[in-house]
Amino acid sequence: MGRIESRLKEMGVVLPRPPKPVAQYLPGVRVDNILYVSGTIGTTVDDNDNDILPFAGQVGDISLDDAYQSARLTAINHLSMIKAVIGDLDQIVRIVKMIGYINAAPGFKDAPQVLNGASDFWIELLGREKGAHGRAALYQNQLTSDAPIEIEMTVQVA
Repeated sequence: MGRIESRLKEMGVVLPRPPKPVAQYLPGVRVDNILYVSGTIGTTVDDNDNDILPFAGQVGDISLDDAYQSARLTAINHLSMIKAVIGDLDQIVRIVKMIGYINAAPGFKDAPQVLNGASDFWIELLGREKGAHGRAALYQNQLTSDAPIEIEMTVQVA
């Protein structure tokens, strides 16, 4: 077991299989030492191997805490997608950038706090030096499956 997988175990995180694609795309594309990871949402896997969305709705109609947890689940899904592309998670050099799309109800203005659910996960897992990243939190009026957040990311790999 590698260093990152050992850290996941310490954190009590079980890495799921990657989410099933909802359209025609790859989980990620590697160009030299940069991995462009496709956008995904905070699904979990049920006993029948279906992707389910534990938190749904526009943030402002659902709580900030539920949206934060959805962002955390999204980061965990991204980690499973990264593993599917590169195999060994210890090849992650650093998280470079995240772009978060927040399904915001009219008047909701705390998108950066939602995206912290993913940012905090990466820093907890990898430490500040490798986990801290550039990012943008963008407001949307609707997302796939009524997800509260979707994130795409760029990762430097060995």
